[in-house]
Amino acid sequence: MVANPLAPADAVTAGIVAPLSIVETEAGARLNAKLLSLLALGHMMVDVAQGALLAILPFLRGALGLTYASTGVIILVATLTSSAIQPIFGYLSDRFSGRWILPVSVLASGAGVALMGVAPSYAVLLLFVVLSGLGVAAYHPEGFKAASEVAGDRKATALSFFSIGGNAGFALGPPMTTALIAGLGGSGSLVLFLPALVAAALLTTALPSLAPAVEKKPAAASHADGRKTMVGAMTLLIVVVTLRSWTQLGFTTFIPFFYIDYLHADPRLVGPLLFVFLGAGAAGTLIGGPIADRWGPRRFLVAVFFLATPLAAGFLFARGVWAFVLLGALGFVMISTFSVSVVLGQAYLPRHQAMAAGLNVGFAGGVGGLGVAFLGLVADHWGLVAALGITAATPLFGFVAALFLPEPGRPRSPLLRGADMLT
Repeated sequence: MVANPLAPADAVTAGIVAPLSIVETEAGARLNAKLLSLLALGHMMVDVAQGALLAILPFLRGALGLTYASTGVIILVATLTSSAIQPIFGYLSDRFSGRWILPVSVLASGAGVALMGVAPSYAVLLLFVVLSGLGVAAYHPEGFKAASEVAGDRKATALSFFSIGGNAGFALGPPMTTALIAGLGGSGSLVLFLPALVAAALLTTALPSLAPAVEKKPAAASHADGRKTMVGAMTLLIVVVTLRSWTQLGFTTFIPFFYIDYLHADPRLVGPLLFVFLGAGAAGTLIGGPIADRWGPRRFLVAVFFLATPLAAGFLFARGVWAFVLLGALGFVMISTFSVSVVLGQAYLPRHQAMAAGLNVGFAGGVGGLGVAFLGLVADHWGLVAALGITAATPLFGFVAALFLPEPGRPRSPLLRGADMLT
């Protein structure tokens, strides 16, 4: 979607105000803040593309005459291509680290989303969704691996800082796109290619000099071989992350339609609504990392899923300012687990860091997209309220599954031990 290379209060300052410096952590490990800032910038651009798609969908639904089910298929294709295939890129990254893929993937994701607004047909639209999705899929495993390699001794905070770029991009994508389409029509999406082009140029220029630092093994890597691979635990974690993805994608996909089609609100409210949800999630990611470093990532996941269901249910019944408050609180707690789940996955698969990131951020998210396609069918047959009601109940199942996650290196249940013995 764990190491804390910075003191919690200094993490953002070190990465943004002094991006060219080397920052020392509390435990003495050192962080290349320039690299982390560049990776976070690229992460922001690829996730701007993902967030923009959510805001383009209401326009495309009218322009191309889409049903809720066909809209759900678009989200399914987007999540499968941007997420489900990430383990493949992770596998390749663990064996052939190619930093060139970072700027190329930023360009692909930006080009795909920029062309969506002018797609002449549903089939062509899906091709642009695939192009953008492949760019997103290629960036994440290599980016998370590089961020982890310079993370120092407290990875949760470091990966949270890297993730904040993506979450911020996801949050900025909807209002930017809503404003562009409202002012320029479908062709306004073409403007989205410009920031992607700038980010790709910066990465291309800077990555050659940063490559030696990226290739260095982190201090903690020397201990990786002493930690046991926990395949059973990783499998259960994928289930938990899939349920989180179902919840997040369900809300971000159908809340705009809920307000426009069901509550008959002003369409211009879509951008601010998604910004509140995703922006609060970005803040949750940044704050959640230091908390997870202190509590442990497993305990953090359990607590978050426990809180999510009442917040989600409360939002569906709230109106006015309280709807914004509860939606923001839900985004804060749910999305805060993004980097924490990656950290836990890397602890379960200590010798396959990029693969762990790809499985967490990618495969589980892609499988979660199947749930959105199902929710589209529910919305078509039984209404948006039924689809959102199912979405609101989903975190409860995530809470139950998270209770069975083991601590890395701790004894596991017989079921999980049996799964590990199969490998």
